[in-house]
Amino acid sequence: MNESIFGIKKDQYFMNIALEQARIALKFKEVPVGAIVVNQNGDIVSQAHNRVEQNYSQAAHAEIEAIRYATRELKNWRLDWHWIYVTLEPCPMCMGCIQLSRFAGLVYAASSYEKTVLDRDCFSWLYNKNKIVIISGIQQIDSSELLQSFFQQKRTIKERSSEEYKRDKDAFDKGSG
Repeated sequence: MNESIFGIKKDQYFMNIALEQARIALKFKEVPVGAIVVNQNGDIVSQAHNRVEQNYSQAAHAEIEAIRYATRELKNWRLDWHWIYVTLEPCPMCMGCIQLSRFAGLVYAASSYEKTVLDRDCFSWLYNKNKIVIISGIQQIDSSELLQSFFQQKRTIKERSSEEYKRDKDAFDKGSG
């Protein structure tokens, strides 16, 4: 299956909204990941972006935040028949939460470069009698470019900081000798 119950046009529409959330994360110097939760009628229930740095919490991933907002809005932790759209393949923590929340489906844009659980299907049994439908690659290029530019910028800053540190250390060592 290459599209959700909503069809490819709606999948692209929803992923564009998740990408808007990722761009908001970028403005806050967060890893640019966005997520939205959609009910079975195609209504957006919640949207969120990474807030790890803002909240000083490793659990503040976009998926977790979107799920938290959705469950508060619906006053129910069970998200049966709902779909979650994420700009990056979920990590094991987020995938576990997606499964525990009983989503009908997951649509993600870019694949993670890290080892993930989605290619092994090991979470399909967890608190869910049915397998979750997983669709990948929707708006993959846009999401990948956003992530790559973020990490390239971080590497440039880190390299610049490293060079400045070395220059300052060399100057200090020469001055104190």
